[in-house]
Amino acid sequence: MKSPSKRSLIVLFIIISIICILFFAAIGRFNAPLANSIVVNILAPFQSVTSAVSSKCNDFRNYVYDVFYVYDQNRELKAQNDDLKLKVARTAELEAENANLRQLLNYKKANLQFDLLPANVIGRDSATWSSHIIINRGTDDGVQKNMTVITPDGLVGNIHEAYASYSEVELITDPRSAVGSIVQRADSRVAGIVKGSADSNSAINMTNIPQNANIVEGDTIITSGFGGIYPKGIPIGSVAAIKNDSGGLLQYATLYPCVDFQKLENVAVIINHREVAQPAATPAPTAPAQANAQTPAQTPAQPTTGDTK
Repeated sequence: MKSPSKRSLIVLFIIISIICILFFAAIGRFNAPLANSIVVNILAPFQSVTSAVSSKCNDFRNYVYDVFYVYDQNRELKAQNDDLKLKVARTAELEAENANLRQLLNYKKANLQFDLLPANVIGRDSATWSSHIIINRGTDDGVQKNMTVITPDGLVGNIHEAYASYSEVELITDPRSAVGSIVQRADSRVAGIVKGSADSNSAINMTNIPQNANIVEGDTIITSGFGGIYPKGIPIGSVAAIKNDSGGLLQYATLYPCVDFQKLENVAVIINHREVAQPAATPAPTAPAQANAQTPAQTPAQPTTGDTK
């Protein structure tokens, strides 16, 4: 085994000496000016590099902090924005519900002959989308089969089946439905039957109209009250066109429904209906001379006399 050379030992001694000088200078035990100068000169490049590295590290740390701070701020702002959007949507929905309720309340005030039960549409089946809806009122609320369902705009249909907490409504757009109807115009009053069209999911027709009937485009069609299911006077639709029936003996009218069946959300069930009481006729006032002539003349009272002495 070769022994270390003198040159290696000298280099090792110098390194150890420099380390000792640096150590004692760093802890203040070695105050020689020459040593301090050597230490400063030796450490100066390292201090410059260390300072630069430290500055870059601080800059990088600040950059990372700013990135995370901005990220947290953006996340918080996004959460606040989402919350505001949700509140705006809820407010808009409440305003729409309030508008529908106000419209129904105004209808109820104007139609005192009806006892109305408000209801919400809670279901529609794709297979029966244009013919049936489900509402959130049932027998527990007093709903019974064949009761009329309306909106403030007009006739919707009738209760097809009533269960404890919900009911199935048959719409007038169902081809199997049949509504006794009449032209509202006073000089017409032509009667017919409104049915759903088999050719279109949302169309309704007034059928069984005689060829010479007084009915024109634009006429308003209302329920006639015939049949005992639908009360009289509920708007159904307006005449869009008048066409000849296939047999040629009768004609039918296609109608624009008063109700938008694609946007049904809130309806009302007519729990009870009655005839509107007509105001009592006020008798015509009579002339004063006639009143005096009809009043019998009163005989003046005779004074009572007592016994005299």
